[in-house]
Formats: sequence, C-alpha cells, structure tokens
Amino acid sequence: MSLQIFDTLARKKRDFHPLEAGQIGIYVCGMTVYDHCHLGHGRVMVAFDAIVRYLRFRGFDVTYVRNITDVDDKIFERAAERKIPFTELTAEMIGAMHQDEERLGCQAPDLEPRATSNIDSMVGLISKLIEKNAAYQGSSGDVYFRVSAFPSYGKLNNRRPEDMIEGARVAVAEDKENPADFVLWKSAKPGEESWDSDFGAGRPGWHIECSAMSMDALGDTFDIHGGGPDLKFPHHENEIAQSEAATGCTFARYWMHAGAVRVNEEKMSKSLGNFVTLDALFNNFHPEVVRFFLLQSHYRSAISFSDDALVQAEAAYTRLIQVLPDDATTTSSDAIFEFQELMDDDFNTPRVLALLFELASKNTEEATSSILAIGKVLGLFSSGKAQFLAEQQTLKAANSELSDTAVNALIDARQKARSEHDFAAADKIRDDLIAQGIVLEDGAGGTSWRRK
Repeated sequence: MSLQIFDTLARKKRDFHPLEAGQIGIYVCGMTVYDHCHLGHGRVMVAFDAIVRYLRFRGFDVTYVRNITDVDDKIFERAAERKIPFTELTAEMIGAMHQDEERLGCQAPDLEPRATSNIDSMVGLISKLIEKNAAYQGSSGDVYFRVSAFPSYGKLNNRRPEDMIEGARVAVAEDKENPADFVLWKSAKPGEESWDSDFGAGRPGWHIECSAMSMDALGDTFDIHGGGPDLKFPHHENEIAQSEAATGCTFARYWMHAGAVRVNEEKMSKSLGNFVTLDALFNNFHPEVVRFFLLQSHYRSAISFSDDALVQAEAAYTRLIQVLPDDATTTSSDAIFEFQELMDDDFNTPRVLALLFELASKNTEEATSSILAIGKVLGLFSSGKAQFLAEQQTLKAANSELSDTAVNALIDARQKARSEHDFAAADKIRDDLIAQGIVLEDGAGGTSWRRK
C-alpha cells in the first residue's frame, strides 16, 4: 500500500508523492510565544512529531521546519502587562516551550526560524507583491494584500471571500479597498518595536511571516504544510494567496491539520479561558501518559479532554508498559507490516495502539519485542519500564495526602492488628488505603505496596 495523506485542500486522501524522490520538506506553524503552551499546542507538537518519526522510519529524508512567532500584538500586550521587554518575555516562553516539547518526547525540528530573525525576507516578499500589484499601501501606512488579485482566494476552505468575512472578526480599516484585504505590514505605533522598510517603519503581519519563513527554508514549493485546526482560516488561506500571488507557483502540495482539543464540547483556547497548560498537566500525569493520550485519537479528529480520560489513558499505558522486555529482540514481521499498513493510511495511530494491545495479549517474546519496536517509532516508552514506573509512583506520592512514611506506618499497624487477630481493624486499614489509591500485595516475604 502506498502512503496516503488526507489533504485539506483536496478534501480527500491522496497518494503521497514527494517533490523530490526520497526527500520531504514539511513546515508546521508553531507557537506565538506570549504564554505557556496548553494541551492544544501539545496536540500539534505530538501529532507532527509522530508523523515525522514515521516518515523517517519509512526511509524518507525529512526536513522538518516549525517556526516561532516572536513578534505579535499579544506579545506586546503581555510584555506591557508584565512591564518587561518583549524579548525577555519571548525568551522565557521559548524556553518553557522547549521544555514542554522535550518532556512530551518530541524531537526538535530541524529548523526553527523566528519571525524577528527573518524581517528582511518578509519585507522582500511584500515588495514583490506590491510590484505585482497584489498589494498596496493605505493612507495609514499599513500595507494590505489585495484579495481581488488572487481569484482562487478561499480554495482551502472552499468558501467565497465574502462568505468567510461575514461574521468573522476582521479588522475593517478605512483605508482598505476591500474588507477582505488583510495586512502584510503594520506601520509603527508609539512604544512598539519596529523595523525599517521601503514602505516605512513598522512590523510584519502574522500571515506574511510564515510565507517568508517557509519558503526561505524549503523553497517556493514544498511538500507538506501543517498546523492546528484554527489556522485554516484566515492564516493558511492567506498564506496560500500571498505566496502563490508572489511566485506564481503552487505553495504547499499537501495541507494537513490536527484536530482540536475540546473541554465541555468547546475548543480549548486561551481566549475562552478553558485551557490547561502542559506544565500544570505534568504535575498530575506523567508526560508519556499525556503523549499516549494524544495518540489515542487520530490526528485529524477532535479530542475530548478530562481528568477521567487521562486517568484511563494512564491505566492503559501502564498495562502496556508492564509487559515490555528491556530490549527488543526478535520482532514479528507480520506485526511490523501491519503497523506500516496502518500508518500508511493517513497515520492511523489509534489503530496502531489497538495493535499493540493485541500483541500484549499474546505475551510472547516476539510480540512484546514488537510492541517496544513499534512504540519507539511513535516516540513512546522513552523512559524505559523501570524508570517510568518509578517516576509514576513518585508523581502519585507527590499528589497524595499520604506520604510513603505514613503508608508504611499504616501497613505496620495492619500487621500488628493481624498478629493480634483483630482482623476487622486490619481489613479497615486495608480498605482505607485502597480508597486512597494504595494497593497492598501480601506475599511470603511480607506486604508490599504501590500507588494506583
């Protein structure tokens, strides 16, 4: 079976054929670094990390590019609130983002361009659009893309410009020719960082940033462009318009979008105030559990987040990791073949995880070695069995009202009650411990315990 990818632009699965045989260029829109990453950001990180890992497993030479938006209205606003330079804020948030990424087991992108380091490329691209009459400068000094200059505008979302604008939050400036026109360059405002250009001091708009950075890294045309679900419009629609208007070439050959993370049937977002940061989540759940939870859903589907869902994922992942060998030895060729077939069908990770549990039920050396080998392609089992179980117990202890010392004292009291034939008291201690997530295991050598 050939590799198939669901192309958002085509609205169907397509056989994947790279621009250059054996090589893939992929660009994913990264974070706007004004705050800590939430689970929605983690979903994009993990989804494309797993995809890139698999493409490399398939033998492709992948260049993975993910940008950092480090100049934006939200960044300036947050920096002003905290009364710090915007560069201090972005440095802090980039460090936190990299830490979250590492804890999730994500490999760093091959290239991670920052908007502030690529201003000249953005200015050059805007100048080209002005020369082609696809952009104009308004009386305010802002430079706008002329949507009417790109007749296929709206093709990614399969909607007409007027339909997309209706009901959308679009800044309607008096100097726009058309309400659908979008800003490429924002003229300098008092107190904000600005850069010089042929069209005056200012800074780039968000959309032009990704066009310039992606084409600088991968060329005018590249294989895959990806991102979160909220970027389809206006961001990716605008990227296509300005890029193809400037070059006359197809921008990205395949478009991929991860699904949203939902809380109470609403999209998780900072604007709605219903988000949970990755850092906070890691206080309660092992990062490998969070990665496993995210891979349980197909990358294109929405995920419903709840503590109960994470608890269930934790139990499932723990069952799986407990059967693992220390090292993969002889793997099942049938299992590896099935794994590849499933991933070739638009990266079907939920079905792959089901395959791992099917292998676990066989409980043979070949089956468990296959689990380890397949899981590592997806970035799972990075800690190893012993380390994961130990870290999990430490995490549970930190979140429990019962310390290890307190648990051991209660076990001693239970043993004393049993020796005195006070079985009712012994049973009550056991039941109380179970209620608090402590599992007792009586054996010939005494009583051992673990946290659920």
